[in-house]
Amino acid sequence: MKTISIVAGCYNEEGNLQELYDRLRAVFERNPQYDYEIIIADNCSTDGSRGVLRRLAAEDPKFKVIFNANNFGHIRSPFNAFLQATGDAVVMMCSDLQEPPEVIDEFLRKWEEGFDVVAGVRSGTREGWFMPIFRNLYYWLLGKASDNSHLLKAFTGFGLYDRKFCDAVKLYNEPYPYFRGLVSEIGFKQAQVPFVQDKRKHGRTKNNFFTLYDMAMTGFVNHSKLPLRLAVFFGFFAGFVSFLIAMGYLVAKLVWWDRFQMGTAPILIGIFSFMSVQLFFIGVIGEYIGAIWTQVKNRPLVIEDEKLNFDEKEKK
Repeated sequence: MKTISIVAGCYNEEGNLQELYDRLRAVFERNPQYDYEIIIADNCSTDGSRGVLRRLAAEDPKFKVIFNANNFGHIRSPFNAFLQATGDAVVMMCSDLQEPPEVIDEFLRKWEEGFDVVAGVRSGTREGWFMPIFRNLYYWLLGKASDNSHLLKAFTGFGLYDRKFCDAVKLYNEPYPYFRGLVSEIGFKQAQVPFVQDKRKHGRTKNNFFTLYDMAMTGFVNHSKLPLRLAVFFGFFAGFVSFLIAMGYLVAKLVWWDRFQMGTAPILIGIFSFMSVQLFFIGVIGEYIGAIWTQVKNRPLVIEDEKLNFDEKEKK
């Protein structure tokens, strides 16, 4: 019997965990040919999530929990749990129920057809109109700028991954992975399954401007050198234009030396314009340096405080 691992991160999802578990159990009741394990990585929740997780783990030995010692972020924590999954295939998803567990039925069918990666791709959303437009613009920009031409659009990481893909991910030793990019970079035979993203039923989203910016820049830094090359090209272009303007002012001053007034406004506008452009590209370079710094530190993904329903070998 093949085993399917379900992996999800959790931070203050007290109101969603029981329904998530019930809907996942229903998936495997419809697919009795599979065994399962559910791994939830709790990122040091401050509500009642840990109590719910302990109760579910006590009721079902296949429900495994990793309690982190601190909040290690929405990227590192679920990725750490993904690396510890032992199933023949691993399903990555969120615990907020915006990614419907019922789509796993289609994931399994595609997997049995021979696809090593089955990606859940958003075909629509019930969360409003602004964020989908913003996301589509980001994916378009990343697709144009990326060194990897196979990046999936409207893909969040929700999907099923065969064991050989999971083993390939471990070879990368990424301390701060952009998982969506890894899926496209590693390859293997892939299929896409569209789904409609549901509204959040309970709790509040943990994403804000800074977390979204972090994910966006991680994607660009990991998969594109275009921002750095734009800085070089713009530097050449700005230098050439500045030289032409300087020559123009010099000629004008030589020809009309007694009447030509250069004025302070062009000088101030030019100085502040070039300063703003320099600061922008210094920030871009800083993002790449920050990514290198993260790699060089080589810190562990998370520090685990406690694990439930893992055997002794898995706990080590």
